[in-house]
Amino acid sequence: MADRKKLVVLTGAGISAESGIPTFRDSNGLWEGFDVMEVATPEGWRKNPALVLDFYNQRRKKALEVKPNRGHEILYELEKDFDVVIVTQNVDNLHERAGSSHVIHLHGSLFESRSTADETLTYSIHGWELKPGDKCEKGSQLRPNIVWFGEAVPLMEIASQEASNADAFLVVGTSMVVYPAAGLIHDVRYDVPKFVVDPKLPDVGNYPFLKMIQAPASTGMEIVRKELYAIFDINR
Repeated sequence: MADRKKLVVLTGAGISAESGIPTFRDSNGLWEGFDVMEVATPEGWRKNPALVLDFYNQRRKKALEVKPNRGHEILYELEKDFDVVIVTQNVDNLHERAGSSHVIHLHGSLFESRSTADETLTYSIHGWELKPGDKCEKGSQLRPNIVWFGEAVPLMEIASQEASNADAFLVVGTSMVVYPAAGLIHDVRYDVPKFVVDPKLPDVGNYPFLKMIQAPASTGMEIVRKELYAIFDINR
């Protein structure tokens, strides 16, 4: 339908955690027991590329073992009635596996590699392994197509444009402390309904038309769906 409202959704580690994927890092700054500086920075890659490749291989293997949860599924189901754009900080493919058709991966994708000689050359990863010696067509080692700390976020401008055109804006499962993604809510128009869903509600500041829902994505999204249908007078 041409008159469908645009729902823009920012998702973070919390929505994937319900499927069994550990959140990015715990309170002591480690990610799955690794110092993030060793496995999620250009410096770490230069120092020990084999360690970095193995680290992401294990993350990829884990991601393939889990399934989308009800939160992912509801976001897909909302495509029946809304133009849904998902902007995710997650590098897994659970949104796509749930059926979502418009997903912007701000921080890259576990299931893509890219050339270390030409960052415009990206490739799909089939299976879970990316190994030393796997090279691009220009003969350079492939690296995970992940946005590491200290690197630019190339899709941020596109995500910002989507947020500025939203008719409703939703934040699910993110601490809202990782920038620039956390700043997307600033791009949303004043009068747009806004929802935040998380078991531990983040401090997002004071915004008009904002509803905070203290719940995991699987149950919180059921509440949001009812609210959206009421706001936009959709009968289901």
